[in-house]
Amino acid sequence: MSEFSVPAHFSISENANCTDIIFRIAEREPDKVVFRRKEGSDWVPVRAAEAAAQITAIAKGFIAEGISPGDRVALLSRTRLEWSLVDFAIWSAGAITVPIYDSSSGPQVEWIMKDSGATAIVLEDDGHRAIVDAIDGLDEVRIYQIDAPAGGDGAVGVLTAAGVDVHDDEVAKRRATVGSADPATLIYTSGTTGRPKGCELTHANMLSEVYGVLEGEMRTLLGPGKRMLMFLPLAHVLARAITLVAIEAGVEVGHYADTRTLVPEFANFRPSLILSVPRVFEKVYNTARQKAHDEGKGKIFDAAAETAIEYSAAGERGSVGLVLKLKHAVFDRLVYGKLRAALGGQCELAISGGAPLGARLGHFFSGIGIPVYEGYGLTETTAAFSVNTPGAVKVGTVGKPLAGNSVRIADDGEVMLRGGVVFDGYWQNAEATASALDDGWFHTGDLGSVDGEGFITITGRKKELIVTAGGKNVSPAGLEDVIRANALVSQALVIGDAKPFIAVLITIDPEAFPAWKERNGKPADATVTDLMDDDDLRAEVQSAVDEANKTVSHAEAIKKFRILPDDFTEETGEMTPTLKVKRNVVVQKFAGDIEAIYTK
Repeated sequence: MSEFSVPAHFSISENANCTDIIFRIAEREPDKVVFRRKEGSDWVPVRAAEAAAQITAIAKGFIAEGISPGDRVALLSRTRLEWSLVDFAIWSAGAITVPIYDSSSGPQVEWIMKDSGATAIVLEDDGHRAIVDAIDGLDEVRIYQIDAPAGGDGAVGVLTAAGVDVHDDEVAKRRATVGSADPATLIYTSGTTGRPKGCELTHANMLSEVYGVLEGEMRTLLGPGKRMLMFLPLAHVLARAITLVAIEAGVEVGHYADTRTLVPEFANFRPSLILSVPRVFEKVYNTARQKAHDEGKGKIFDAAAETAIEYSAAGERGSVGLVLKLKHAVFDRLVYGKLRAALGGQCELAISGGAPLGARLGHFFSGIGIPVYEGYGLTETTAAFSVNTPGAVKVGTVGKPLAGNSVRIADDGEVMLRGGVVFDGYWQNAEATASALDDGWFHTGDLGSVDGEGFITITGRKKELIVTAGGKNVSPAGLEDVIRANALVSQALVIGDAKPFIAVLITIDPEAFPAWKERNGKPADATVTDLMDDDDLRAEVQSAVDEANKTVSHAEAIKKFRILPDDFTEETGEMTPTLKVKRNVVVQKFAGDIEAIYTK
C-alpha cells in the first residue's frame, strides 16, 4: 500500500466562509474588475464594489422573503453572471445552495428539490418554470425567475425590491453566523447507478480547494490582468470551484453558455485561461485536423501534430534536440500560431478535468504553446484533488495532491483520498456515507497508482474494469481515448465483460460526417445507418481501432466493432451534462447491438 501527502501552509479560520472572497476584494479594492458582463459584442467590466452591492441587495431580498440560515435554495440556470451573484447571495443570507443542471428533466428536478428540502428555487426562464410548475408537492416553495416572465420582473429585480427595507447590516450579521464547518452546498451526483446522492460540501471544503490550488505553482499564471471565460455548467463542482479560485486570484471571469459559438467568442473575449473537459479539447483538435485535411493541408497538419507531441515529450524529459527545435519553429509559424489565435491569442494555459485527458492530447496542446494542466477529483473532493502545475508536470498523470491532502493506493489498486477538500458525507444518507468513507479516507472507486514524487495516475474505474471470459482484466479508458482521437469518431465504448473477446461500440461525429462523405464520394444525404456496412467507413473506423490496439497486448486488443446509427447525447440519455458517457445506460440501451457482436 503506497501513500503520499502534501502539507498545507495555509489555515482556515472557523469563522471563515466563501462570501469572504468577494467581500474582501470589494473592501480592499472596490474598483477591481472581478467579472465581465457581455453586452452586445462587448465584455464590460463589473467591479468588486458593484458586485458586492448586487449580492447584498439579492441577499436582503432572500432575508425579507423569509429565507432562514441553513435553508436550502435551489439554483437552476445556465452559466451566466446571475448564477454567481445569486450563489454568493444565498451564502450571504446564511443559506445553502443546491445547484441543478439546466438540462435536468422533470423527475430529476423533482428528486433534488424534495430530497434537499429546498424552500426556494431561482430558475432561469419560462422552460424551467414549466418544469417546476408541473411538479406536485412544491406549493410552498418560493420561485424566482432570472429572465423576467411576461408581465413581471426578473429574480434580481424582485429580490432587490423585496429587500429594500432590510439594512445592509443584517446581511453582515447573517454572513457572520456562517462558519467554515457549515454546509455551503448540496451537489447531487449524476445517479447513473441509482438515485442521485446529495454531496454535502462545507465552506471549509470549498476554501481548501481555493487555497490549495493557489498555494502551488498555479498562482504564477493566475492574477490581475488575466481573464477566464467560464462556459462549463456552474452546477458542476469543477466550474464552481475554479470560478472561486479565479476570483480569489484576481482573474476576471466572464460567463458564457452557448458552446456552439464558443470558438468565435474566444477571439472576442481573449481568455488567458481556459477550463474545460477532455471532450472539448478533443473537438478542438479534431476540428482543426479535419479542416486542414478538407483544405488539402492534412499532411502538414499531421506532421505538425506529431512534432508538437514529440517536442512536448522531449521537453518533459529535459532534452529537446536542435533538429526538433527547428521543425517546431517552422510549424509554429505555419500551424501552431493559427491554433493559438483561434483560442483568442492570449491563452497561456488550460485546465482539464472531469474525465481522463490522455497523454497524446496533453502533449499536443503543450507542444503548440498552450499547456493543459490535467487534474483529478470528484464531487466528493470539491473538484480538484490533484493537478499538474507549472514546474511540476508529468503528462499522462493527474498531478500531485493539493496542499493539505493525502492519497493512498489500496491493495486492490483503488485510489483513496483524505484531506481538506474531502467531504464529510452525503445529505441524509448514512448508509452511502459509511460505504464511501473509512476513517476519513474516501473510496473513489477509481484504480490508479502514485509514484515517489506524488504524481497520481488513474488507470480506470473499478466498476468499469472489464474481465473477459478468459479472465483477462482490461481497463477501457485508454483504448477509448485513442479511438476518439480520430476526427470521424465521436464516442467509443469498449465492452467485453464476461465475453470471449474485447469489442467496441462506435458513434460517428455528426459535424465531421458531411465532409468525410464529400471526400469519399458518398451521397450527401446518406445517413450513418445507410453507410454502416460501407467499406470506406469501416476502414476509417478500423484504422482508429488499430491505433488503439497498438497500445495493449493481443489479449486486450479489440477484435470487433459496431457502428451505432446515432451519436450519444445528453438529450437521449447517454451523456452526462459534463459530456461523460453513462456506461450502464449505453450497455442497457444497445444490448441488442452488443449481442449481435458476439453472435454473428
